[in-house]
Parts: sequence; structure tokens; C-alpha cells
Amino acid sequence: MYQAIMTIVEKGHAEKVIDAAVKAGSHGGTIINSRGSGVHETAKLFGITVEPEKELVLVLAEEKAAPEIVETISSDLKLGEPGNGIVFVQDVARVRGLYQPTE
Repeated sequence: MYQAIMTIVEKGHAEKVIDAAVKAGSHGGTIINSRGSGVHETAKLFGITVEPEKELVLVLAEEKAAPEIVETISSDLKLGEPGNGIVFVQDVARVRGLYQPTE
């Protein structure tokens, strides 16, 4: 069983997420550019609404490795502090095409 670890951070912080995931045993991830739409995500500048850009980092990991990856991402990016981002995990039913390096 695999799990999808998804982390949403401010633009420019995705590489730190990837570094933390690799440090914890991941083989990499995918960075997706996005933007926030929550109540606290928009601001006005000269009467123009500005929506902060975000980055979504998707890491697929074996179920046994996921807790350590999540903990390292959370710790290294200080996700316990408000405004630093969020991380969540979802089960993945089927996976094909993942690169598994031989050890």
C-alpha cells in the first residue's frame, strides 16, 4: 500500500519540502504551482485583490515510510507554526510506474 503525502507551502518553499522528504527516505516528489483561496488568503493592494501563490508538493511513499517523511517535513518546515503550511496524507489504492532504485 502506498500513501500520497501532500504538503502546501508558500511559493519558494517546495524545494525544502522535497529535501526533507528525501532526508526521511523518499525518492523525490512533484511540485505543483497553485494559489490559495481561503478567507485569509487574499489581500488588497491599491484596491486590487492579491492572491498569494502556493506550491503543492506530492510525494508517493510506501505506507511504512510515510510517518517518518511526514514528521521530517513537519519538523523541518515548522508546520506547527501558523502560516507555514499544511501536510496531509491519503491512501493510494493502485500505483504504476514508480521508480524503485535497487539497493
